[in-house]
Amino acid sequence: MPTVARHVSSRLEVEVRAQADLIFSVAVSADYPELEESLTFRVGGIELEPEEVVAPSGSRLHRLRETPVGTLVVDYRADVLAAAPEPPMLGIDEILYTRPSRYCDSDRLANLSGTHFAGLTGQELVASVREWVHSKIGYRPGSSRSIDGALDTYLTRNGVCRDFSHLVVAFLRGLNLPARFVSVYAPGLRPMDFHAVSEVYVDGAWQLLDATGLAPRETMVRICTGRDASDTAFMTTLGGRTRLASMRVDASIDGDLPEDDGLRPVELR
Repeated sequence: MPTVARHVSSRLEVEVRAQADLIFSVAVSADYPELEESLTFRVGGIELEPEEVVAPSGSRLHRLRETPVGTLVVDYRADVLAAAPEPPMLGIDEILYTRPSRYCDSDRLANLSGTHFAGLTGQELVASVREWVHSKIGYRPGSSRSIDGALDTYLTRNGVCRDFSHLVVAFLRGLNLPARFVSVYAPGLRPMDFHAVSEVYVDGAWQLLDATGLAPRETMVRICTGRDASDTAFMTTLGGRTRLASMRVDASIDGDLPEDDGLRPVELR
């Protein structure tokens, strides 16, 4: 469990070319008990008031309806001063996160999951899935499309963090383990960006997996939790026309980053 303060921020500049209905997922989870934060939305110096929607998982979505034409600047920063409580297994979770989803097409990978990980259970199975994806998939920015799912990543053997996470989740669901996709702020990540990781419910707890191995898991900060990237996108345009002009993300901790072998059980707290 993290014992040091974590500091996160993001700034987005969005060109709104026609009045738009926008949803942002940049604020950290509502589950963090000691949080000092600010979130502003401005167009042409005028501050806009969003609607906040909190999901059962603690994910916080901020919606701007009828966003006017102009440059929308989204500024978020937070000091996370304490760990979140252990995430529960809700009644719906076991169903929702074991079913196939848009990008985690576990039904198409179930036979492969059974072949690659035959006879494994529990922590041994979880570690083997993480190591298979870590060693077999190449991390190559720009190598995947926004429409690619887990099977596409399996076939091309290339991807970015969202693709690694989708494949981990799909393998685990294909073996009937509840698994979900999580967006996080990740101190130590290079280059710095929003990061995607996975959680699997095993041995009575949600365990954090990051098959990229690009940042220590212990200091990550949860933003949004969902079935796959379609639930956790940092920005969604429901109506109108927009273009993301620039984005800056930062995440740090007080003190030195911990070592992480990627395999020992860690919870996202």
